Amino acid sequence: MDEGTSRIRRRVSVRKRNRPSLEILFAAPTADELKPSDDQKEEEEEEEEMAAGSPRRKAVGVPPAENNDSEEDMFGDYDSFAENSLIAQVDDLEQKYMQLPENRKHDTDLATEDLCSENIRNNQLSITTIGSFTELKTDEHTKKQSGHEDVSIKPGADLLYELPSSQVLYFENLQNSSNEFGNQSTKERDWNSSSHKTINEELPQNSIEQPQQNDEFSSKDRTSSDVNRRKSLKDHLKSAMTVNAKAQIPIFSRTKQLKETHLSEEINVAKKTIESSSDDVGPFYSLPSKVRDLYVQLKGIEKLYEWQHTCLTLNSVQERKNLIYSLPTSGGKTLVAEILMLQELLCRRKDVLMILPYVAIVQEKISGLSNFGIELGFFVEEYAGSKGRFPPIKRREKKSLYIATIEKGHGLVNSLIETGRISSLGLVVVDEALYPDLLFSLFLKNLKLHMIAEGSRGAVLEMTLAKILYTSKTTQIIGMSATLNNVGDLQEFLQAEYYTSQFRPVELKEYLKINDAIYEVDSKAENGMTFSRLLNYKYSDALKKMDPDHLVALVTEVIPNNSCLVFCPTKKNCENVAEMICKFLSKDYLKHREKEKQEIIKNLKSICSGNLCPVLKRTIPLGVAYHHSGLTSDERKLLEEAYSTGVLCLLTCTSTLAAGVNLPARRVILRAPYVAKEFLKRSQYKQMIGRAGRAGIDSAGESILILQEKDKQQALELISRPLENCYSHLVQEFTKGIQTLFLSLIGLKIATHLGDIYHFMSGTLFGVQQKILLKEKSLWEITVESLKYLTEKGLLQNDTILTEKGLTQKDSSYKSEEWFQYSFHITKLGRASFKGTIDLAYCDILYRDLQKGLEGLVLESLLHLIYLTTPYDIASQCDPDWMIYFKQFNQLSPAEQNVAALVGVSENYIGKKASGQAIKKTVDKDIVNRLYLSLVLYALLKETSIWSVSEKFNMPRGYIQSLLTAAATFSCCVLHFCEELEEFWVYKALLVELTKKLTYCVKAELIPLMEVTGVLK
Repeated sequence: MDEGTSRIRRRVSVRKRNRPSLEILFAAPTADELKPSDDQKEEEEEEEEMAAGSPRRKAVGVPPAENNDSEEDMFGDYDSFAENSLIAQVDDLEQKYMQLPENRKHDTDLATEDLCSENIRNNQLSITTIGSFTELKTDEHTKKQSGHEDVSIKPGADLLYELPSSQVLYFENLQNSSNEFGNQSTKERDWNSSSHKTINEELPQNSIEQPQQNDEFSSKDRTSSDVNRRKSLKDHLKSAMTVNAKAQIPIFSRTKQLKETHLSEEINVAKKTIESSSDDVGPFYSLPSKVRDLYVQLKGIEKLYEWQHTCLTLNSVQERKNLIYSLPTSGGKTLVAEILMLQELLCRRKDVLMILPYVAIVQEKISGLSNFGIELGFFVEEYAGSKGRFPPIKRREKKSLYIATIEKGHGLVNSLIETGRISSLGLVVVDEALYPDLLFSLFLKNLKLHMIAEGSRGAVLEMTLAKILYTSKTTQIIGMSATLNNVGDLQEFLQAEYYTSQFRPVELKEYLKINDAIYEVDSKAENGMTFSRLLNYKYSDALKKMDPDHLVALVTEVIPNNSCLVFCPTKKNCENVAEMICKFLSKDYLKHREKEKQEIIKNLKSICSGNLCPVLKRTIPLGVAYHHSGLTSDERKLLEEAYSTGVLCLLTCTSTLAAGVNLPARRVILRAPYVAKEFLKRSQYKQMIGRAGRAGIDSAGESILILQEKDKQQALELISRPLENCYSHLVQEFTKGIQTLFLSLIGLKIATHLGDIYHFMSGTLFGVQQKILLKEKSLWEITVESLKYLTEKGLLQNDTILTEKGLTQKDSSYKSEEWFQYSFHITKLGRASFKGTIDLAYCDILYRDLQKGLEGLVLESLLHLIYLTTPYDIASQCDPDWMIYFKQFNQLSPAEQNVAALVGVSENYIGKKASGQAIKKTVDKDIVNRLYLSLVLYALLKETSIWSVSEKFNMPRGYIQSLLTAAATFSCCVLHFCEELEEFWVYKALLVELTKKLTYCVKAELIPLMEVTGVLK
């Protein structure tokens, strides 16, 4: 009800009523009827009390009514109603009209009008519509005829306004039926009759009695009819009120109502967005002007390069087609990708995935984009190392930017496909990872750097992109690279457009140094180079012996006022070169930003628990440091920041720096054309020299490749040859490639029939390049052979056995409908391997190790569990120090030595290896190596200090940190593996705690603190 409407005051009447029907108003009463009865007198007295201001009618001497839920007895002969309710008003008016003789002259419609007039007068309203209980109309002509007072009508006032909705519906139905009857009687009325009168003043209970003579027989008939009609009305009212009384008022949760309101608003916004023909929400490439201001404020970018504007306004970009674009290093490729990602997040309201090759680059990008997320209202989530949630949190308002490594990106895509949310991914950006820019040798034991063109990581990336292309037609893919050759194959694979430019913000000059002479690379020259100058640096005899390549002369030409990078073939060579250069630098270098250098040393000691590398301790005061994977991640980050700010002016580094964070330099020197013992590839060379030249600082960048005479010809071919092609490695890496792909396709139900799987393979980069890569077997045969292998290994099941005849079928046979209908489903072991992302080469070994552990799992220490979660692939590359191995083995407790016996490693075997004795008994080398790495991890969890464990096992601290990270990741994989197999239920709780210990590497009591958001950065 409206606030202006008077409140209903409830009361209970315990009087027994014998009311006449409404039709008595229209009939002439008899003489007996005109005499008030005792009951009527009592009612008249009560009405007088009401007129005098009595708030309620009083019932005296009547026992309280009993509760009764029966519909028949709910009211009985007594009614419960409001003072202004319709029943009370009808009752009052009936009594009044029974005592008015002049009203006997009025017909039915006039009586009804008086009934309405009396009700409205009591509510201070003027209702002039005759014969209607619901419609209220004010008509001046009718007012004059009826003689009603001119009373203003309040908004919303109505005769049935205060009735419950169920009763209003009843009276509306009653009105409709009465209107039909009224239309007939209206024709017979004489509206101009002078005898039409109304009552304008309140009538007292004892009003004038004017008996009227009527026919006795007619009166009895009408009275009988009136009683029946009155009874009918009463029954209808009781029935309607009964339904209304029994109706339950729904109780709504306030929280639920708010959620529904919020959802409704979001739906309306979504409808408006869909109806909108443009995604333009601002002036800066469809982005708000705030984005432009943030780039000026946070990155100092005031204007885009011309090529960036051209790329962003391409028709293919506007139409959201897939795109590959290629430019030299430092050309500003990443800025274009960032603007496209912001368009997807802010304009199209979709999530975005950015795939980067290494954890360090992921962390750098997280740091760079977090401020944009805070200011513009989207989440930036890290998927690297042990971080990341599968599937990601589903959000309705703010969208998410997922920044992931290749492996984590693959897991993220799998989880989105499995939960049916892949369409929520609007854009996938592959930055510097799709192409052979970042390809390096396999000499690093703890860091394998492979992309699509080399190794298993390329196979994983290819699988990820192929799944996105197959399952989502609305997800756009943007790929970028500094170096690219066979772009046609990649375009066909990604169904993408291609854009390229040779723009560089800073000119790059390439030089070759042979002996004392420096030559400039010139493609127009006959032999590819022209003489530039001779070095004039005065060398002593001692310096010539220490520095035959004249590195000191080359670096002192630019430092300390400008920066320089020196790429070395090995990690050890990095440290040696840094120390050698520092020996011949003058003491003046010590004074350059001296206080800031001391602050760097102080910070290094702080993050290393008071420890400091002796080499860095000697080189940092001169502004020199080394940078390679042997440093911990915290050390590398601190040195990178010092170099970026100019506190350090020279870094000696391995080729990994070229693939890592962006650290440009005025001059880049390549110590030798080798990475370890392998000669440089064209893509590696271009990536390294691409670091030369700092936009906005230098007018030009320089690169110098130091050559020996024996390498001259090969180096000339290196700088002139085209870039290497990019080839798929799905087949070369069988267990990590095509077989893993098939297992995930069937596990995710992307493709379960043989025909569908073959169709999927045809759309991969391998399918595009099958004519080049496959010489002996066809793609069809490779597909069938791989599925048969997975079936024999117990990872897949199919209804029809693949026969040898099927394997020899030629390409024409794959069109057979029978072959295409072969379907596969994943087994429990297969699902466990797929969910745990276990390398299929090791899944059966892991299963046997876990089963064997159930027979005698040693829980007196963590050593047995650590052994089960030590990565197999790292163990195969390990080369133990046998003396250290033997010493650490002897320090184990009897229970811990029992673990070694259970896995198959004896003290006798280790002792003989340490003493150099011949061993006749064959022992699994991988098991021995795996136990050695388990001892390293076990010592690390007990001591929690990487420095002390590094000294104890004579291992680089960076290697130990990488081992710890890999073990934490593999422990999580084994946990997921066990969750899918009921027989390994006992491992679940144990592995959850072990994974936490490996992830945080702190004392047990500090683990809950490390899980608090913001404590561990």
